[in-house]
Amino acid sequence: MSEVDRKPARILMVGTALETQGGVSSVVNVLRESGLFERCGIDYIASHKDGGAPGKLATAIIGWLRCTARLLGGRVAVLHVHMASRASFWRKLLFILPAFALGVPVIVHLHGAEFRRFYSEESLVLVRRLIRYVFEKAARVIVLSEGWKAWASSAFPQARVVSVYNPVVLPELPAFEARESSTLLFLGRLGARKGALDLIEAMARIRESFPTARLWMGGDGDVEGGRRRAATLGLAGQVELLGWVRGAEKQVLLEKATVYVLPSYNEGLPMSVLEAMSAGLPVVSTPVGGIPEAVTDGVEGYLVQPGDIDRLSECLARLLGDADLRRRMGEAGRRKVERLFSADVVIPQFEDVYAELLGKKRSVFRNRVP
Repeated sequence: MSEVDRKPARILMVGTALETQGGVSSVVNVLRESGLFERCGIDYIASHKDGGAPGKLATAIIGWLRCTARLLGGRVAVLHVHMASRASFWRKLLFILPAFALGVPVIVHLHGAEFRRFYSEESLVLVRRLIRYVFEKAARVIVLSEGWKAWASSAFPQARVVSVYNPVVLPELPAFEARESSTLLFLGRLGARKGALDLIEAMARIRESFPTARLWMGGDGDVEGGRRRAATLGLAGQVELLGWVRGAEKQVLLEKATVYVLPSYNEGLPMSVLEAMSAGLPVVSTPVGGIPEAVTDGVEGYLVQPGDIDRLSECLARLLGDADLRRRMGEAGRRKVERLFSADVVIPQFEDVYAELLGKKRSVFRNRVP
């Protein structure tokens, strides 16, 4: 057993591998990089990773064995589980049930953008009862917005639900004048749920008014489908499919782009929207999930109904044609992130949850030296 396995863990966190593509790993990396792991004595176990089925299965089994060994050894005071929907729920259930049996408090941290559909429309009655049991027995259920809290509290009346926004680290603001003049940026999985094809269609509709406009699309998923759609619409030279981007490469895109666009059909609270706002970008998105708590229509950007390509095109054209409007909305977005979503604001809320479950004051974490 490794040195990490022998180390007593006050809090054990379970989720996807830190190098995995997607919003959950982005959130967990901010928690780690902000010093929360060191201050609170958190150890992390991966239950999932990118790649083929054999690697995913091996990661889940090894993670479960490590987690169960710690639980049986009495070395876990709180189990914090990051959960999405469908396969993620079933995978995390295997980690949660032993903790329940041993009386270890469990935090269910819900990220799944499609969890409402999974629970209400896709699950049979017995599965819904099981989901309700898990959520109502958990010591805390963390959701990403007040809107999600209202739904979870209604669906699971006995659950102890708290809303904690996703945290972002504030970068230095780039000079407004250094941005490209007409470049749209999309970050996320290409496919129907994120509205990627809707955005390509909207790009075609504004091409006549903005012939030099470009669309940068950073993400995995149906990349070939996006490429075919762009070619069909005559946009092959204006739509750049960049693959998954992260780290410094992503930050360069956020610093250079003109407008950030995410026309999703459902969401939790997308990290990409918060990152775009922290970089001073105006945002065009949809009023789904926690997005309306980040973007107020007409203030930090625009919100359009999912699938409304006419309105999406109109909002994009308005922003591309008005530099002063872009500047005002970008500045408003940065101010909102500083006030509500920055790591300095959000991380103490996690410490409050841990302290309450551990029966301690939050200052015990602040007094620890990383």
